[in-house]
Amino acid sequence: MTVVFGIFLLTLLLITAVAIVRTKNLFVAVMLMGIASLLIAANFFLLDAADVALTEAAVGAGISTVLFLGTLALTTERERAPTSRKILSFAVVSAAALVVIYATFDKPRFGSPDAPTQTHVAPWYLDKTREFIDIPNVVTAVLGSFRGYDTLGEVFVVFAAGIGVLFLLAGAPGGGKRPAPPGSDVGLSRHLIPRVVGRLLIPFILLFGLYVQFHGEYGPGGGFQAGAIVAAAIVLYALLEGEEKALQVIPRRVLLGLSAGGAILYGGVGVAGMLLGGNFLDYSVLADDPVKGQQTGILLIEAGVGLTVTGVLLSIFHAFAARGRQA
Repeated sequence: MTVVFGIFLLTLLLITAVAIVRTKNLFVAVMLMGIASLLIAANFFLLDAADVALTEAAVGAGISTVLFLGTLALTTERERAPTSRKILSFAVVSAAALVVIYATFDKPRFGSPDAPTQTHVAPWYLDKTREFIDIPNVVTAVLGSFRGYDTLGEVFVVFAAGIGVLFLLAGAPGGGKRPAPPGSDVGLSRHLIPRVVGRLLIPFILLFGLYVQFHGEYGPGGGFQAGAIVAAAIVLYALLEGEEKALQVIPRRVLLGLSAGGAILYGGVGVAGMLLGGNFLDYSVLADDPVKGQQTGILLIEAGVGLTVTGVLLSIFHAFAARGRQA
């Protein structure tokens, strides 16, 4: 039954992808892309990758959708006339598809116990998580503790990417333009249904973001997903009520503080471990009980991840919005 349902979801995904390519209305394309992300998330869930599914839903269907909607507020709703290079585009897409299909022939059989991921460190993670950390979500234990260096690098990559985008937009033509005054006919403010539904959903989106942030030890979630969800709620509020009102809720200086503060918090937890006699990012020394120390460290670094992701995503959105409506 699961296989049949998976095939059904993949069929819907294929139909949605074709519809995205065929439609000329960019608003419809954005909505269909959100639907495609939800279908992909459902497929991940069927593969027992709940954390990946939640990330796809939060980033693909959540923050990406509202960012695309924000971009539409700065441009037209119709696609420009297609270029004359259809044959070249089709050749590039076909070649890429053939390479991906060929690569799948070397993959291990689905669910095979002999797959590399099942014979390397995964069994050790499953055996030692309860002993060393004692949390139900092994994924959080791996990302936050066992592979904490990798996650720290990802946080600083997000932070550096945010800085790069802000520098690029600050120096781009039109970078000094300001958004339209509050109450003007921009964004989604002129659409009644999105405005009513958005006002109803924003508090619940924020609440769900907090739940995902602080429930990552016990179920799918964590700082990356929570940061994307909270940022999506604030961006949606900006699209509905205007950028100025969103900046009144979280000013630019606060966003910069969140972006840098989250990364500093993550690194500071590692330094604290060294000062207490342990290694960098060794949370065991943060409490008298090593297990409690691990749990405390994971809670702190996940908070840092959430702060940085939220600050960077919102800073990028406001940088785009500050360019004003393009002709």
